[in-house]
Amino acid sequence: MDEEKFDGMLLAMAQQHQGGVKELLKTFFGFLSRKTDFFHGAAPGVPRQTVVDAMKEFEDKAETKRKEVLKEKEEREQKLKETREKQKQKEEAEFAKIGQKSDSAKIEEVTEEEAQKIIEQNNQKENETKPTEDKKKDVKDSDSDDEDAKGKMKPNIGNGADLEKYRWVQTLGDVDLYVPSGVAFPLKSKDVIVEFQQKHLKVSLKGHPPIIDAELYNKVKVEECYWTLEDKKLIHINLEKVNKMEWWDRLVLTDPLINTKKVQPENSKLGDLDGETRSMVEKMMYDQRQKEMGKPTSDEQKKQDMLAKFMKQHPEMDFSKAKIS
Repeated sequence: MDEEKFDGMLLAMAQQHQGGVKELLKTFFGFLSRKTDFFHGAAPGVPRQTVVDAMKEFEDKAETKRKEVLKEKEEREQKLKETREKQKQKEEAEFAKIGQKSDSAKIEEVTEEEAQKIIEQNNQKENETKPTEDKKKDVKDSDSDDEDAKGKMKPNIGNGADLEKYRWVQTLGDVDLYVPSGVAFPLKSKDVIVEFQQKHLKVSLKGHPPIIDAELYNKVKVEECYWTLEDKKLIHINLEKVNKMEWWDRLVLTDPLINTKKVQPENSKLGDLDGETRSMVEKMMYDQRQKEMGKPTSDEQKKQDMLAKFMKQHPEMDFSKAKIS
């Protein structure tokens, strides 16, 4: 994208400004003042208004993004709440069922002949339900398939993990991290330190050892990451994944692993995906259908179209032995 073509250069500049954004802005405005007529070549008030208009554009985008994230968070929490409620109702129903069976149990006297008959019936049922050698083999094979799952945690209800110092959940697109402050006093934003890097995260409180200071499982889009302080005691961090087609098996490399085979993705529609991910999924679906019908994929079709166009532009050339690789 055009708006990203200077990111590398600007990021390098930003890293050299120890004073942060304020110092970086001074450098920009100093350049405009010394090398252009931005300030002295315009009518009074115009430079300021130009800066304000540019700021407003990005402030509006940030506010829209904030509202979208808040809405997604509320929807996700509502779904989690509904899922927990359904699980609770299911457990209560099963518990009640067990209680009913227990209440209905009776002790009855039987004759020796009736007792022998009951034993024979039980033995017959046991033989009928005993797994065959093939079934045993299938079970063994299944167990061997899950060898890599040994020692891994079962994902929590949000497909993440509940750890001692924090809890994290995930979708294919992003990760939400919830970090309790662990202190008795109410927090202010200035008490919190959150540093995002493409593959590193640091979370701490001023004057305290870092809660997290480690390498992330995979890369994130730093410019899309954010954090908020909830109820003056809970730090909520959102990380947007670069690769939106994988499940993380841990937040940072020092975390215990979760078994991603047990992840339960929510049903979603193409319309719920962002533009980039939706295009990728649609392309994969199209190529899969083309392969099933023995037809060229989108990439193969593109090469054929390019060759056909080139042949049309150069009728003097012989393409009889041309092949598309």
